This record gives sequence, structure tokens and C-alpha cells, in this order.
Amino acid sequence: MKDLVIVVADKNLEHTLNGLLSRPEALGTRAIETDIYRHPQHDPGCAVHGVEFISNFANQYRHGLLMFDHEGSGKETATSPKALQESLNESFAISAWGEQAKAIVLAPELEVWIWGDSPHVDEVTGWRNREPGLRQWLVGLGYLQEGEAKPSRPKEAFEAALREAQKPRSASLYLQIAKKVSLRRCKDTAFLEFKSILVNWFPPQESI
Repeated sequence: MKDLVIVVADKNLEHTLNGLLSRPEALGTRAIETDIYRHPQHDPGCAVHGVEFISNFANQYRHGLLMFDHEGSGKETATSPKALQESLNESFAISAWGEQAKAIVLAPELEVWIWGDSPHVDEVTGWRNREPGLRQWLVGLGYLQEGEAKPSRPKEAFEAALREAQKPRSASLYLQIAKKVSLRRCKDTAFLEFKSILVNWFPPQESI
């Protein structure tokens, strides 16, 4: 059996996870043999049919993760990210996975993981050496409030920054950021839970 299967909502999250999982030492895990699949119905499909979809892989992998954005899932007004995640984990507990699979609902969306004080974000988005700087520009347009670390609408802010820098949108940008950005600086609840789950399932191997 392989280590881990992850079902995600889209290519951006797929590339982000590929970048993160290429850095097991930064995550605090051993190397993890992982396959990632995209749900054909994106965030809504993950929210409604994700447990059923990933359960098809239960006899091929030791563990499973279902990951998608709360924003765009169709559940935004019906339930909170935490309540939705708990409901999905309850469904996993009575599925073929038992406790060996978990759901992680990103709130509001993946891009909240991107925004930090790393210079790599500026470089990847085409803002290196631009004036004003990226965060100053975001504040000026109301995407970011003074004193805050991340925009309240992270995806809109990210896409606006790319447009301003005339940088084409591409899932590869997420891969580039995930391969370089400091993982110790991200305090997002879903990201910390993601790391915690992986460390629990795949602890670092002891030196021989």
C-alpha cells in the first residue's frame, strides 16, 4: 500500500501540495509517497461527495486527505468551515477509512496560505523591486488593512497583484511559492492542522 492519497478541488491546490510535500524536512515528516487526484466537481464536489469519492482508494493507501476551499463550496452560508470539516470527519469515521482519513477545509480559500512576509511571494508574483512594494500597493487599494498580515479576500488580492504586474495566472506559481516560502511563518489554522496530521501519520525517521 502507498502512504497517502489526497483528493483536492483544483489544480492550484494540487500544485501547492506537490510543492509542500517535496519538503518533508520543513514539514517535520519523513518522505511521503503521495498521489493527488482532483475532484471533477471541484469544491462543491469535495464538500458533498468527497468522502464517497476518496473511499474508492481506501484499500490502496494507508491514509487519505480530502482538501478544498470553504469559499466556493456551496456551503458558505449553511455551515462554518469548522463545522463542515467536523461533519466530513464524522463521515470518514464510519467509512472504510475509519480514523485513517481526514478532511481539511481551507477558510476562506487556499490563497490564505500564500500570503506571508516571505520575499518569495513578491518574486513569484512579479513584484520584486517594484515601487510601491506589494503590500503597500495592497493597502492602497484596500485589499490589505494596515497592521494585518494577510488580505481578508486572499484570492482576489493575489489575482489583482498578478494583473497589475502583468504576470499570467498559472498553477505553477503556487508550486513555486510552496517550494520556497517559510513554513514556520504560516499560522493559518488549516495549514497547522495539515502539518499536525502529517507529522502524526508520518513522523520523521530516526537517524540510524
